[in-house]
Amino acid sequence: MSLSENKEPVNKPLASLLKEKTVKYGVTESDIVGLIATILGGDIPDETVKSLMSKTVRDLSQMTVEEIETFPGIGRTKAVRLTAAFELARRLATLLPEEKPVVKSPNEVAALVMAEMRYLNRENFRILLLSTKNHVIGIETVSVGTLNLSLVHPREVFRNAIKKSANSIIMVHNHPSGDPTPSSDDFSITEQLTKAGAIIGIQVLDHVIIGDGKFISLKERGVI
Repeated sequence: MSLSENKEPVNKPLASLLKEKTVKYGVTESDIVGLIATILGGDIPDETVKSLMSKTVRDLSQMTVEEIETFPGIGRTKAVRLTAAFELARRLATLLPEEKPVVKSPNEVAALVMAEMRYLNRENFRILLLSTKNHVIGIETVSVGTLNLSLVHPREVFRNAIKKSANSIIMVHNHPSGDPTPSSDDFSITEQLTKAGAIIGIQVLDHVIIGDGKFISLKERGVI
């Protein structure tokens, strides 16, 4: 065997180097592209790695299997693997800890849902179901809208609140644009649902609008 056969490859693929770095230093020290290279393998072409580097986590998490598999060197199987990883992260973010959290401020509400909802590419309207001591006993998705519209009806909002004997609720929805500034529709639906809750005896404590790392409380705005 010649000496040349024992040498390491002179030009390793960038993905391979990123994967080795992640293995050596741990996933917590890796950037997003290093994590992706670890998930997909080290044989991704350099041009694809550079394309991925130009995108944000938000952009990547919202891409479909069909969009991801258009990158050179990423076929259907790898594209499914990557979208599955993002979906797993989204589902993990929605899990409540075994000890039910207590929410008493908009900051605590945002801390509970921000990790997942800031990256959603469609408007999701959810409610936090609360006990008499403000323990979160459930988080329910009421509707999933388009880019900028979520259809909400009081019947759907309060159905599970009644079923699970919630004492009060906090409404939460995201703005896919990343800007949590409330719209006129947001004010209108908040007023409508607050009145409906008063009629059936379930208090609406707040309506928190989630943006990309930012949020706005309509209670703090004096709407509730």
